[in-house]
Amino acid sequence: MTFSSKLRFLRLPILAAAATAAPIVPVHAQAVVQSAAAQGFDAYLQSVAARARREGVSDPTIAKVLTGLTPNQRVVDLDSAQPNRSSSPPPIAPYIAQHVGPSIIARGRDRYAQNASILPAIEQRYGVPAKMLFAIWGHETNFGSYVGDFDLARSLATLAWEGRRRQLFENELIALMKMVDQGVPTYKLKGSWAGAFGYPQFLPSVYLRLAADGDGNGTRDIFSSPADTLASIANYFRDAGWRPGQPWGVRASLPAGFSASSYATKLSAPTCAAVHARHGQWKSVAEWRALGVTPLGPIGDQVQASLFQPDGPGTSAYLLTGNYRVILQYNCSNYYALSVGLLADEIAR
Repeated sequence: MTFSSKLRFLRLPILAAAATAAPIVPVHAQAVVQSAAAQGFDAYLQSVAARARREGVSDPTIAKVLTGLTPNQRVVDLDSAQPNRSSSPPPIAPYIAQHVGPSIIARGRDRYAQNASILPAIEQRYGVPAKMLFAIWGHETNFGSYVGDFDLARSLATLAWEGRRRQLFENELIALMKMVDQGVPTYKLKGSWAGAFGYPQFLPSVYLRLAADGDGNGTRDIFSSPADTLASIANYFRDAGWRPGQPWGVRASLPAGFSASSYATKLSAPTCAAVHARHGQWKSVAEWRALGVTPLGPIGDQVQASLFQPDGPGTSAYLLTGNYRVILQYNCSNYYALSVGLLADEIAR
């Protein structure tokens, strides 16, 4: 699964700076809905139904999913109120303290212990450490305690009809119908306002492609099965390029007077450019050691790593591997990815 397919920019964590910003009045959002209404919501759904039929979705499923839908103004308001990316992101340490605290670590360790018997097989099959799977599950839905209660069909239809990202959301609405055709009950189709659902918060297209049957019972139940959830996240990570045997990264100690900015990257990322621009150049761990950078965790000298000191000189620094970029494909935010990595390490400690 790729970052673009999962639409993670719609679910970025609300950072401290965004939380204190002035609220956005959704006047524009209301205007968008009123303008789109002139085109006719029902007429738009008829075009979606025609496309779904062409792609092999059955008529009973089309009727079951689309009949009776109405636009959801709340979804449009939430979409319009997403915070803008800041050129000067707020400090990362407060976010880490909030999202990698004693409570979620304890819950993660409990869930790890409860599912210990199934973990070796999942790790062997997918090559992803179990601790990473629990960190994602915990970060996404607090281990399933909150998965969202928006009607997925209504949310996706609203966002597609609104038109600003029609192709993206229409694709997800079609994928949702294909899920129903495959036997997923419609009563389970509740989730976030942006269309993500289940314990790992997959989008429908991601479910179709990467959801996995972890317990061998013939279903891919990411709504209530820990085994299926963990296997599905592991399958996601493997598909995104996780390298077995390498950590996501390690904390690092920098020598006095070391300037991380002197080793700023010279590369431009094709996606999430602002996120990747904050990482340093790629060097082997041995090369970083030669510059006085000391890894504070186990990592091979030949592993390629990028130096990251998000809050500037005198603050915590990290050596990030290519596996960190796998986490970024789940949600392209340094706040998210770093907290997931650190939470995983604490769960396994």
